[in-house]
Amino acid sequence: MGLFTLLNLQSDQVIDWEMCPEYTFGTFESWGGKERIRSKNERIYYFFIDDWGDVPRLCLMERGIKHARVVAEILAPEDMVQRCVDGQGKVALYERSYGINEELKSWLKANIIEATDSSRIIPVQEQKQQGLGESGLPGVDEVQTQVQTITLPAGPAELSEEDVVVLVQKYNLVDHERNPTGDFPNVLVDNGDGATVTDLVTGLMWQREGLDIMSHRSMRKALEKLNNDGFAGHNDWRFPSMAEALSLMERQKNKDQYLHPCFSTEQPFIFVDAVRKPGGYWFVDYKHGRAFWSSGTIPGGFGRFCRLDRGRK
Repeated sequence: MGLFTLLNLQSDQVIDWEMCPEYTFGTFESWGGKERIRSKNERIYYFFIDDWGDVPRLCLMERGIKHARVVAEILAPEDMVQRCVDGQGKVALYERSYGINEELKSWLKANIIEATDSSRIIPVQEQKQQGLGESGLPGVDEVQTQVQTITLPAGPAELSEEDVVVLVQKYNLVDHERNPTGDFPNVLVDNGDGATVTDLVTGLMWQREGLDIMSHRSMRKALEKLNNDGFAGHNDWRFPSMAEALSLMERQKNKDQYLHPCFSTEQPFIFVDAVRKPGGYWFVDYKHGRAFWSSGTIPGGFGRFCRLDRGRK
């Protein structure tokens, strides 16, 4: 039968043995990469190691432009998977997805690709977010306690790694790499428009959803359109600063992100209004719980904009 038939996928699909997590950002998210990927509907399949949990897992990924889905977990010998992980050497905290080695590649070709037995192939059911619905937050008039406000740095900035460390410590912001015990005291309220919430502590109004992945330049144009259209009745939306974006970071995961569940999970890492010194763009990643930077040669990211809610600050 074969792997793809057992997973109810098109049987003429093939595995891209050269693809790995390291290459996916430039290939699929910044619209660079392989010239043969010309359609948003095209899908590429590859194996990778997911080492974010207690035990590393061998998985099959389905990837496309602005599309990513783990299709199945493959029950390979645990010692073989562990050897692949051990062979990665020293890696950064936020790098926990790896390409496979030659040993796993050979085992997969011999035991999985043309398999007739599905016992080692565990399909992963896709879970799509069914709209945001109610925020679960109180309205501003329902907050009875006195709120102490905090003014965070706003506007564009050039930040080094050391600057980010100082920033998260100064405001006790949560960054699971730099300051995992941080505890910024949000008081989020629902604005009653189904699209925004406001943090009474910072005075910032936030989009509950956001914008799909695109280049930094395209994101700027999208922000301009958002303001021209008067999103949620306002035309002064902007990129959050590093501190502002990190102020939403939580210590515990909700819906697979370190973010209050009133927000959409469709924007896992967002642009902030900061460039890296000496080069690159800064992002805040709610899935992995930290700020990170990426080279300016592949500037792709999601957007979630904010504005100062002057009636609340």
